[in-house]
Amino acid sequence: MKKYKIAVIPGDGVGVEVINEGLKVLNTIRDVHGGIDFEFKTFPWSCEYYLKTGKMMPEDGIKILRDFEAIYLGAVGFPGVPDHVSLWGLLLPIRKEFNQYINLRPVKLLKGIKGPLRNEKIDFIVVRENVEGEYSGTGGRINQGTEDEVAIQTSIFTKKGTERVMKYAFEIALKRNKNLISATKSNALNYSMVFWDEVFNKLKNNYPEVETRIMHVDALSGYFLLHPENIDVVVASNLFGDILTDLGSAMQGSIGIAPGANINPEKKYPSMFEPVHGSAPDVAGKGIANPIGAIWTASMMLEHLGESDSAKLIMEAMEKVTEEGKYLTKDIGGNAKTNEVGDAINEKIKELVKKGW
Repeated sequence: MKKYKIAVIPGDGVGVEVINEGLKVLNTIRDVHGGIDFEFKTFPWSCEYYLKTGKMMPEDGIKILRDFEAIYLGAVGFPGVPDHVSLWGLLLPIRKEFNQYINLRPVKLLKGIKGPLRNEKIDFIVVRENVEGEYSGTGGRINQGTEDEVAIQTSIFTKKGTERVMKYAFEIALKRNKNLISATKSNALNYSMVFWDEVFNKLKNNYPEVETRIMHVDALSGYFLLHPENIDVVVASNLFGDILTDLGSAMQGSIGIAPGANINPEKKYPSMFEPVHGSAPDVAGKGIANPIGAIWTASMMLEHLGESDSAKLIMEAMEKVTEEGKYLTKDIGGNAKTNEVGDAINEKIKELVKKGW
């Protein structure tokens, strides 16, 4: 039996609620599907932790996490703690220190869920560069508080970093429908995005089976809404990928559905898995948060760990629940509570296994 060490960081707000449902699903997989086990260790690192200690995580937090095979994160962020503090105090250090240079976000309209678009053919993946580009953290401010104040934010694109994220996207496209779009803005960003386009145009020669397009990110945003059926895989820089994937999550019917993964493909370091929706303090504690994003994210974690059958079982159970429509949270037209959705998916997993899944 394989046993995986998973670091659990529930975080803030609804993160605690939805991660609890994800853990229940993982324990059900352990119990009924067989062959795998989990050793979970929970860490209280969050904005609440910051308000008590002045840090989002302890000084040796990265060292502690290094011994785990994966990190399962709920969400961070809460009123009273600036977003840049929570982001640069926890998420970005983990992504950078563990070289999680791939951010992977599937965009799919699940069965039974009505999205805001008339088009129901929505099923694509966005591969986002995750450790450099616009979020490199390079720059500074001078003359603060004066009329001569200046703020400089510098994007950094390396050949190595750009090539590896594009290669990853090409490889995914080969396994899907052999169609890849590169998001750019080279008409205005005459250094970074021109460089991005050059690397992409060179790499595509190594993948003649894949149909490729380069699209300006503003035009691509409109394409997301008008022609999602023509999108298979998108590769984008850190900032563009961040914005496009939030648009993608809205196309799925609710941001509460959207999963996400921060991947170190070589598995030299742990990868981190987090739903897209954030801590949602406005609904925290009400028991109405949608746990589907967190449960889908748990499925992505299993896929990364090499447990493809278990990952697919979760996805099938989840889609059967959404298709039946009995247990849906308020954000997608239902009245079910967070735990009721989680319980329904657990029961569906057990039912599928009994039927010989």
